[in-house]
Amino acid sequence: MKFLPISFLILALAVATTLAYDPDPLQDICVATNDLESGVFVNGKFCKDPKQTTADDFLFMGLRNPGNTSNPLGSQVTQAFVDQFPGLNTLGISMARIDFAPGGLNPPHTHPRGTELLVVVEGTLLVGFVTSNQLNNTLFTKVLYKGDVFVFPIGLIHFQLNIGNTYALAFSGLSSQNPGVITIAKAVFGATPPISAEVLTKAFQVDKKVVDYLEAQFWYDNN
Repeated sequence: MKFLPISFLILALAVATTLAYDPDPLQDICVATNDLESGVFVNGKFCKDPKQTTADDFLFMGLRNPGNTSNPLGSQVTQAFVDQFPGLNTLGISMARIDFAPGGLNPPHTHPRGTELLVVVEGTLLVGFVTSNQLNNTLFTKVLYKGDVFVFPIGLIHFQLNIGNTYALAFSGLSSQNPGVITIAKAVFGATPPISAEVLTKAFQVDKKVVDYLEAQFWYDNN
């Protein structure tokens, strides 16, 4: 009996690891639907009746056209997550298209539920990610050219910057149907309601006037 607590600990760790990512599907297809009378609730979405599913449910044409980069960031992310592409439901994957004007930036952000694999289709991008405090917030960065692929580990802050003089295009694959996006600057200084100035002045070691200025800015979201 003295080994029982250790057994429970091992079981708990195994269960926690199993639940850390999107669960494996237990059916062939589970196209998401907003029709609450349609079927079973699975992983945040109701499933369309498989007998009513068609090939169109597995087609998404939203990544065909360039995104509008006429914004303060000079970039636009077009998502193909489960909310936009219901056929992804329960499949544990998603995509995004990222368009960049010259000098355009996809600002520091994280995906709390997915690793991102980026491939450059056109242009030249400076990309990077920062490790956690455990690894001393080390920056890993590279310049990518057409055809290059780079991976951003799940949950870590990362960015992409067009350092070329021409338009750039990249596509991302993500290891979740709904990886989520947290844009760091917007989350910290554009939170609703605002984070306490006392918290931010101490966290960033700056004067309250700096915090007030940053909180007064319009934090554009390119997603």
